[in-house]
Amino acid sequence: MKKILVLLLIGHFISPGMALFGQNSQDASIGVDRNAVFAREEFRRGILAYNRFGFNEAILSFEKALSYKPTEPLILEWLGRSYYRSGLEETALRQWQEAIKLYPAASSQFLLLTSYLETIRNRRSLFFITEDQVRYVESGRYPAKQNGQFLYRQPSSVLPQPDGSIWVVAYGSNEILRIDVNGIIKQRLRGPLNGFDRPYDIAQASDGRLFVSEYRGGRVSVLDGRGNWKSSIGSKGRGPGQFIGPQNICIDAEDYLYVVDFGSLRISKFSPEGTFLFSFGTKGPDFPGFRAPTGIAVIDAIVYVADQVNRVIYSFDKNGNYLGIAVQEGLNAPEGMRPLRDGKLLVADGSRILMVSPETGNVQPIGSLGNAGGRILTADVDKNGSIAAANFQAEEVTILNRTEDMASGLFVQIERVIADKFPLVTLEVQVQDRHRRPIVGLDARNFLITEGGKPVFEQTFGGAAYLSSSAAISLILERSPATVPLLTELRTAVKDSVSATDRLVSLVSAGDIPVKERIDSSVALEQSARGNPGSYSPRWRFDLAVRLAATDLLPVEKKRALIFVGSGQLGQKAFDSYGLSELASYMANNGIYFYVVLIGNGTADKELQYLCDQTGGQVLRLYQNQGIGASIRKIRQSPSGSYTLQYQSQLPTDFGRAFLPVEAEVYLLERSGRDALGYFAPLQ
Repeated sequence: MKKILVLLLIGHFISPGMALFGQNSQDASIGVDRNAVFAREEFRRGILAYNRFGFNEAILSFEKALSYKPTEPLILEWLGRSYYRSGLEETALRQWQEAIKLYPAASSQFLLLTSYLETIRNRRSLFFITEDQVRYVESGRYPAKQNGQFLYRQPSSVLPQPDGSIWVVAYGSNEILRIDVNGIIKQRLRGPLNGFDRPYDIAQASDGRLFVSEYRGGRVSVLDGRGNWKSSIGSKGRGPGQFIGPQNICIDAEDYLYVVDFGSLRISKFSPEGTFLFSFGTKGPDFPGFRAPTGIAVIDAIVYVADQVNRVIYSFDKNGNYLGIAVQEGLNAPEGMRPLRDGKLLVADGSRILMVSPETGNVQPIGSLGNAGGRILTADVDKNGSIAAANFQAEEVTILNRTEDMASGLFVQIERVIADKFPLVTLEVQVQDRHRRPIVGLDARNFLITEGGKPVFEQTFGGAAYLSSSAAISLILERSPATVPLLTELRTAVKDSVSATDRLVSLVSAGDIPVKERIDSSVALEQSARGNPGSYSPRWRFDLAVRLAATDLLPVEKKRALIFVGSGQLGQKAFDSYGLSELASYMANNGIYFYVVLIGNGTADKELQYLCDQTGGQVLRLYQNQGIGASIRKIRQSPSGSYTLQYQSQLPTDFGRAFLPVEAEVYLLERSGRDALGYFAPLQ
């Protein structure tokens, strides 16, 4: 009897100081809560399935556990997590709402799930923040002076990098620096042998080359992607290709370089190789001429140039022909400008940061330096959605974030716990903002792992997915009557996609019953691209194919994408089993980008564009100018907020039967977030 009691009393899940599964109906002969025992076994199965990405299996186990213990909030919480990872967000929210009712008010789990609900509900809302409501506030700063010593002087420009760091041009100390998200200087560059001569602005070409204008040096230095100085463009003078005080610069989508020659009141254009082409913007019959040209940016083949004295933004075509005044009201002292993804401009304007629409002329202040004041020469949006502003006068780089992001903090999820080598425990932690954008650039100093509120033993930083340069894809091929005559294009799309990535995980034929094709050899891949004639059907299933292909991506590289190759027209059975929002959430909640490769002459249905927008992918045409390979290769540079941490657990396991809690807290400047999860050690 004593042995039986030892085995069965573990129906009580014990977190330090708190029993999680209570006793309701007891066996009369031995006094054991049998429902708790059955619930524990199903709960354990569910957690094991969850940690190997078997979310559907986990849902079944947690549902069974809940049938034995319907008022246990821990089961409801895990059930909600499984539904969330499966893309069923509405169902997940309901489970968490029920769990909140059962957790003690103001308890850590009550507060955590409340934060989850608010974040997910807000980002899924159809009501978007209108333009006049966008506001950024200071969330941190990288001061030039620390402990009485200057680390750099007079920042004049910033350039965000894919790893979350920023290049900072230090005009006063004749250098450029790379500063990480924690404000740590990681690299200093001083230019050629004789050094930079008052560097002012910085731009980057598609191949990674850096271009740095030198105001007093009368040139533009060219550096490779690692910062090694290679050459210079131009020299002092007023002749063709020469400069008198070059300041702001920009590079267009085709890598042409535009330089604001402040002293000569003109703009000079250079080829991607650095060859001078022509100058424009001088006074003429159509254009009154610049008085103080400052910021410059190119959007959709239109060149925009700010004039600080005239307080306007002029527009030109890429051949230098004057088009007119794009913005003439609402500017005080415009300087550096950066293009935004939505066709707007981010403009530094004295102590203000403006969002400007060249199309409408609307000027919207979105941030300022407050009482501290200063003079911002350049501002740009970094990879984490923050604004980095070069405050020349105050000698610091100021970081600003949206007010609602500051209030909500970071969205942190412990996505997976690996305990097969217990007491060594490995955590996979996802860090995002409230809009599901990944937070990159974090390192060991940003994380604190605890067990039951106490810091863990030997916490180490295992790595960050944003640093990885490899990516994986799964392919879906549309097997509909529309693609039957497009077999050559199907084969080309498969070949180009595979050659542009590091790993092909699976290839799914989307017929009436989606199946995975052989990809273990070039011959098999060629045959799979063509498909079996019998697999083409008007009843082809898009939704089932997406679920099948996306699920294959879960255990592989964190930089991953699902590529759908098809005509662009979805059939009537496209969403019979899974809805559009469910598919979007399944991919987005598991870090999978969705791409569409169009074959034939069709256009993409709005549902396909929606999936691309929600996951960060895009619609590509097979025979577009640069081919699909260039876009697919960019998946390697896509941001990922997944991090790996390890520690040595000190908790007793009860021979692998005890539920072990773990918490992860993440800090970034003045923002933070946390998550709490649990796991089972291996049975002994």
